Amino acid sequence: MSTLTDPSAESFRLSMLVNDTRYRSYTFQFIALLCIIALFSYLGVNLVQNLRQAGLNISFDFLGNPSGYDINQRPIEYNSQSAHFRAAMVGILNTLIVAFLACISATVIGVFAGVARLSPNWLLRKLMSFYVEAFRNVPVLIWILIIFSIMTAALPAPNAFRGENPTASMLWDAFAFTNRGVYAPKPIWLDGSWIVVATFLLSVVGAIAYRRYATKLLYATGRLLPMGWPTLAIIILPALIMYYLTGRPIDLEYPALKGFNFQGGVNMLGSLIALWFALAIYTGAFIAENVRAGIQAISKGQTEAAASLGLRPNRIMNLVILPQALRVIIPPLISQYLNITKNSSLAIAVGYMDITGTLGGITLNQTGRAIECVLLLMLFYLTISLAISAVMNLYNNAVKLKER
Repeated sequence: MSTLTDPSAESFRLSMLVNDTRYRSYTFQFIALLCIIALFSYLGVNLVQNLRQAGLNISFDFLGNPSGYDINQRPIEYNSQSAHFRAAMVGILNTLIVAFLACISATVIGVFAGVARLSPNWLLRKLMSFYVEAFRNVPVLIWILIIFSIMTAALPAPNAFRGENPTASMLWDAFAFTNRGVYAPKPIWLDGSWIVVATFLLSVVGAIAYRRYATKLLYATGRLLPMGWPTLAIIILPALIMYYLTGRPIDLEYPALKGFNFQGGVNMLGSLIALWFALAIYTGAFIAENVRAGIQAISKGQTEAAASLGLRPNRIMNLVILPQALRVIIPPLISQYLNITKNSSLAIAVGYMDITGTLGGITLNQTGRAIECVLLLMLFYLTISLAISAVMNLYNNAVKLKER
């Protein structure tokens, strides 16, 4: 009488790495990994040897040398005697600033346009359709140049603000819109200002917690708490009260016309604004289509069921449709955020000094270190793209539908 043996109880042998289907796939994958490592090692060694023979040893010592050039938009202290590394940091910050502003603006524009494309209002629906088709079918570089040209030609020069009867006037005596950019008040952080900032950040966390509580209460009991004014009150009132209790530790420095230009305050160059607006409205057209597709992916029965419960159309959209549509909207939205970050490299077309204009432009030309500069550029864009993907994937996992 024969007996059956358990395969899992069989002792392991090296021949099983090829003959046993349980291990064969791992064996081939490991061999393929070794071949890839060997190939890239060979290419790397060959590259280093060829560069050494040509007298082009890879070195990043140039980052410590004086840059010798100026940068028009400086979020941190910088001058022509600062090191190339400092210039690269200014370029990185400029890139992150325009990418962040464009991502936020494009999201707002895209969500509004996507929802409006499904509006029962014929005029609004057609206007949004025209916006989407017009902006997404024209290269973003053209929109950057168009907006920059309009700002340069339409806005007055700084000397137009001079005299008793100027041809231009400041908005609320605080904002000046000129062909050289927009000048706005600059915050001055005094002692105790960190308390106000910390209070504001905690208030934002509290507002998010309140909205989550209100949504959870609505789903659990059907009781609808107001969302709008309580959220604003939670965000604004604590920080405002703390601002006065601490003796108003945050002051403002207003721009003033001195000589041929404005001095003081914060200057947002026209190149920054043109790049920001162009990226926002261009990418917003793509996001609008993602939003429209996500909304249309939800069954109409969801809308009809919510309407039968007495919910208003805006409540149906905010509480029923959009939360379910996010699982369709978020994945392509990640790609649009990545496109914004990479398209910001077109900034050099309007003279905005981002990381491509500093490290990949002037620094590369002055030092001749093309390989090092390109490697650093690749590392930066790869790092920021992976960071955006990681954050958005975490959010995608948080909003996706979960099986009971």
